[in-house]
Amino acid sequence: MESKRQHKISKLLQKDLGEIFQLDSKRLYKGAMITVTKINVTPDLSIAKVYVSIFASPDTEEVLKLIKVNSKDVRHQLARRVKHQLRVIPELQFYLDDSLDYIDNIESLLKNG
Repeated sequence: MESKRQHKISKLLQKDLGEIFQLDSKRLYKGAMITVTKINVTPDLSIAKVYVSIFASPDTEEVLKLIKVNSKDVRHQLARRVKHQLRVIPELQFYLDDSLDYIDNIESLLKNG
């Protein structure tokens, strides 16, 4: 169960990371549209697991690798945005959120079944 503080921090990080990806997606991520769908923050606030959905890209795994390569730069940009709210910026770990693909697959199975 997530504490109230963890929940507030995850929402803050989700908003700011979404804006960072929106501004940098054309330049760094081959024009892919990246959406931050969910963030789980550990109880000690040291690690943030960031789940992203990637659209408008034929190879989502390659874009995810680019995100991981640029994670230090993304964390630095995030630190500049939230420096007055957080003392320590959590380490960012990025994962692909495939829940939308899963939902589409279930819907297509229900329509065809």
